[in-house]
Amino acid sequence: MNRIAPTFIFLVCGFSQIFPQANSFTRQDTLRGSITEERKWWDLTYYHLDISVNPIDSTIRGKNTVNYKVLEQNQVMQIDLQPPLRLYKALQNGKTLKIEQEGNAHFIHLVAKQTPGSINEIELHYGGRPRVARRPPWDGGITWKKDRNNKPFIASSCQGLGASIWWPCKDHMYDEPDSMLISVTVPEYLVNVSNGRLRKVETHDNKTKTYHWFVSNPINNYGVNINIADYAHFSEKYQGEKGELDCDYYVLKENLEKAKNQFKQVKLMLAAFEHWFGPYPFYEDGYKLVEVPYLGMEHQSSITYGNGYQNGYRGNDLSGSGWGEKFDFIIIHESGHEWFANSITYEDIADMWIHESFINYSESLFVEYHYGKKAGNEYVVGTRRNIRNDRPIIGLYNVNHSGSGDMYSKGGNMLHTLRQIVNDDEKWRDILRGLNHEFYHQTVTTQQIENYISDKTGRNLSPFFDQYLRDTRIPVFEYSVKENELSYRWNNCVHKFDMPVKVYLSGKEKWLYPTTRWSKTGIGSKNPTLVIDPGFYVAVLNNL
Repeated sequence: MNRIAPTFIFLVCGFSQIFPQANSFTRQDTLRGSITEERKWWDLTYYHLDISVNPIDSTIRGKNTVNYKVLEQNQVMQIDLQPPLRLYKALQNGKTLKIEQEGNAHFIHLVAKQTPGSINEIELHYGGRPRVARRPPWDGGITWKKDRNNKPFIASSCQGLGASIWWPCKDHMYDEPDSMLISVTVPEYLVNVSNGRLRKVETHDNKTKTYHWFVSNPINNYGVNINIADYAHFSEKYQGEKGELDCDYYVLKENLEKAKNQFKQVKLMLAAFEHWFGPYPFYEDGYKLVEVPYLGMEHQSSITYGNGYQNGYRGNDLSGSGWGEKFDFIIIHESGHEWFANSITYEDIADMWIHESFINYSESLFVEYHYGKKAGNEYVVGTRRNIRNDRPIIGLYNVNHSGSGDMYSKGGNMLHTLRQIVNDDEKWRDILRGLNHEFYHQTVTTQQIENYISDKTGRNLSPFFDQYLRDTRIPVFEYSVKENELSYRWNNCVHKFDMPVKVYLSGKEKWLYPTTRWSKTGIGSKNPTLVIDPGFYVAVLNNL
């Protein structure tokens, strides 16, 4: 379906944009990252991924049946599959089709006329040994491990690298199937857990079982997953905004009791995020939390977990505030992606901040919901210690290039700063919930998100987003005080940057409206102390 510390008290100089040179990108980058002519003419409607996974020789074999609607006439379809996997055969209407491979891209020459408006189907047969994940989930593929009982413990992870690392698909984020069936055959002593709801389990004479999982909502490619182990299962119900939500948990048997205790945080997560963002986006498919042999990932309705049944991020508080020790980072962060990543999905990975900035910020919203606003503020301000300001948060378009890792902590602090500008917590909550209503189950661009927030705040926020998303400099509030007069401006910033800011003059709150030109205002006392509200991610320079 188409669709980091309190306010800095120093001057940060310079403007550094570290972009790869244009000629460092290859044709493969363009084929992977752009909406090519061989992609844009057809609209995904449905996938049926039907595969067998063999832990003995680390192979995957099977087929993906693709249903699509023809948007405009074309006879060549791009399907992506990354070596060492091979696309053996493509069939339409029982006829074998010609396949021309160019790296990861496979151009399939269709024989039947592709009439606009028609719904067609193609079968893609493939197999081999998929790439082994090197450092999942960041450098993904398939992870082949063993549990304590020497039984296979297998999982997929592929954001950025692409779903085509383990199954053939239209591997671009702009288009999602409306629904999907995932059928996975494994040895009979193992369980496969994938996205959506388990429809049935088939037992075969060759000592294997097939697990059929159906996803009734649109799903992005990297959100599709397989998780295979000797799992124990338990479940519960959550009474949420849209009624009763099924919550299912799959964990290694030796961790069952630990999981029953640690996973109590799921209901706390759902309560906080339904408050801030609106109803959980996938009631029809349920919520699952699945143990895996890596840290975790936001696979839609099948969140994966490997944080060792401990609070923090691998036991550490990323904020240094103490509040990060109160919750299991992976449960909260990865589950938050159900709203921003799986329901609202970036169209191009250059806009990955839409996923990561909002969900980094959601960590502080979780803290605020359960521990109070002061605690939430301390958490998000504490994460500023992780900001590098190395390159812009937005990446380069059409070449599968994401921006700086600052999309996490800097992006979260950008949103926290924006909340200060709005200066109305209920209005801010309405904006967050409104985003999830307006862009429910859609792929989006940065411009759509910027325009929506500007519209709802009644303020042109283009310079604000240019500063924090497309520039690396920290805006500097520059000021001086002479007698009873305060002079001030924004410096080290983009053209026309005009963010209002809340300051405290000798402890008294005052809003100022600086631009890049000097402004002056009278003040009631000589030489007052000036402190900027720590909710603003800015630097300060006092020109004595």
